[in-house]
Amino acid sequence: MRLIPAFLPALLLSLTLPLAPALAQDEPAPAPVVEGNADGPVDLQRFMGRWYVIGRVPNHIERGHVASVNTYTLREDDKVAINYQFREGFSQPAEELSIRAKVDDDSGNRRWRTWFYKIVPTHSRILEVAPDYSWALIGYPGREMAWIFARQPDMDNALYRQLAQRLRDDYDVNTDKLKRVPQHPEQVGRLGFEVPSKK
Repeated sequence: MRLIPAFLPALLLSLTLPLAPALAQDEPAPAPVVEGNADGPVDLQRFMGRWYVIGRVPNHIERGHVASVNTYTLREDDKVAINYQFREGFSQPAEELSIRAKVDDDSGNRRWRTWFYKIVPTHSRILEVAPDYSWALIGYPGREMAWIFARQPDMDNALYRQLAQRLRDDYDVNTDKLKRVPQHPEQVGRLGFEVPSKK
């Protein structure tokens, strides 16, 4: 019967220990927790400009739209012009819709009254905005409507999941209905993305 040298187990252990950290590096690191401004006033000037619609609960006005973008322009201290651009499919012509809005007094610039087609009144609320104004969560008081906006047309999947979870947990949005908005043709047909109205 052959005896195992006493030093052999220790030698094998010393050879495998350096591999442990290398294997651990292959596991994806948890996404950093994203904090936003959910309480303080919104800087209206910083909020102006172009916002890509990354996700939304589909509604009768925007359903099936792709390449959706809102551009905000401050007209007066509390009046905002919104230019909504979209396509009904990536082979379809670009369309746009002009919307006017008024920021409610004493709301920290969070509550807005908007008018579609100049006569149809709606309400929206800026729920949360990133410290650097790179993303924003928008809601519609009293209705299951919500939007995820970003300054760029692409958003990291981990960040999107965090923001969707925040809509669900902090703002009671039924995120089962939340759909990502295709900003590029290759996103059409992917799981979780809204289906365009036309091809």
